[in-house]
Amino acid sequence: MQTLTSYVGGRWVTGEGPWTDLTDPTTEEVIARASTGGVDFGAAVRHARAAGPALRALTFAERGALLEKAAKAIHAVREELLDLAIANGGNTRSDAKFDVDGATGTLMHYAELGRALGGRRVLLEGEPSNIGRSGRLQGQHVLAPRHGVAIAINAFNFPCWGLAEKAACAWLAGVPVIGKPATATALVTWRMVQAVVEAGALPEGALGLISGGVGDLFDHLTWRDVVAFTGSADTARRIRGHARILENGVAVNVEADSLNAAVLAPGAEDATYDAFIRDAHKEITQKAGQKCTATRRIFVPRDRLDDVIADLGERLGTTIVGDPRRDEVGMGPLATKEQLRSAREGVEALGGEARVVWGQPAAKQDRGYFFGPLLLRADDPHGATRVHELEVFGPVSTLMPYDGTAADAASLVQRGDGSLVASIYGDDREFLAAAIVEMAGWHGRLVVTDEKIADKAIAPGTVLPNLLHGGPGRAGGGTELGGLIGLGPYVQRCAVQGNGPLIAKLLGA
Repeated sequence: MQTLTSYVGGRWVTGEGPWTDLTDPTTEEVIARASTGGVDFGAAVRHARAAGPALRALTFAERGALLEKAAKAIHAVREELLDLAIANGGNTRSDAKFDVDGATGTLMHYAELGRALGGRRVLLEGEPSNIGRSGRLQGQHVLAPRHGVAIAINAFNFPCWGLAEKAACAWLAGVPVIGKPATATALVTWRMVQAVVEAGALPEGALGLISGGVGDLFDHLTWRDVVAFTGSADTARRIRGHARILENGVAVNVEADSLNAAVLAPGAEDATYDAFIRDAHKEITQKAGQKCTATRRIFVPRDRLDDVIADLGERLGTTIVGDPRRDEVGMGPLATKEQLRSAREGVEALGGEARVVWGQPAAKQDRGYFFGPLLLRADDPHGATRVHELEVFGPVSTLMPYDGTAADAASLVQRGDGSLVASIYGDDREFLAAAIVEMAGWHGRLVVTDEKIADKAIAPGTVLPNLLHGGPGRAGGGTELGGLIGLGPYVQRCAVQGNGPLIAKLLGA
């Protein structure tokens, strides 16, 4: 059995207990253990902060080169990471690639952004602004790196990509990172960080790892630091409400729960409809529905609801659920025993408003945390509440009818109270235009698919490094990725005013 260590203060530290077991969700075998007992979190934070000057002294191009080295170090152990993701997360090989390759792809994207920014050390925001009548006296907004550390706290479902996407933005901004993965699947993150450290890809102190609980970590943070969190809304509230974070004004960037929706517009062409069924199937089954961007609510014109249930059910029936080590298996188990319990309880809680129309609620099994795909149907979405408030974090989606108008579809989508992503499938331009206007303010991203791009469209649950990941309301209000937008949590906006030409030269404009 593997004992996970934490990388703090420039060395690997073994915890002193109590221990948390990590299991194989297919067999329920304990495969590793983790603890942060005895870890000096204050020293860990101070050591990471000490790496800040070295990172800030580098140009964007030089920081980008570090990201490229980190990406190559992770890719060098790709096969090992895929095996660990299967063993510790219940991922199929395809789902494991989604996580691991997402990590290296994101790091490479930000490496390329660094190369494009070249010799600058701070970002310029907007154009210079003249002050008074003098053409020389000007002001320029800049985005300068925070002089602290980024605490990257990640959920269990993306142990590689979750840390990499936060670290890519922080490192390019010039800020050191301490990663804190969810302990349940931390084996994958631990090996990934090992690979980066062993390769010497980053300056000393630029990357730390906490394998286990956070202890008194937050007590050592100041306003210069930032906590970037992905996980449940309940945990996000506890972090935001922590006394030290409130007293010191520590920035907290949150990506939380999300009841993402898909809308099928009336009169969708065959290619558009096929893309809708294809993507709905993928969002239900990929990573066993354990994605913050997975589609939880599906809105269909009332006269097409039965057809969608039949077609989507037929597609789901082709997915084999079982041991993810087997090539023919398309969906593995849920990641933990707690996730299995939560999914069962969630479906039961929705039972007063929705009924199962495809699949069987998973019965208790002798071994493994398996839960088959389920389609639920709620015939009165306007009168329902739980289907718009409770996210079942598993392979479960609820189908609901609407009256065929963009206004009705948008009003139902908005009941999710802010989401990471929504998708619209249709070819009626008037419908699409109205839906975009009404839905954009409730989401971090909208995916619009029509027949001309249906065969090329990327499923809405796929997060891209060049587009925003985050959303308003219950989604947490966070800002992640989106190209240079992703650097936002790790920089301070400052207006520099004075001799305009001199300032431009000093800033490398």
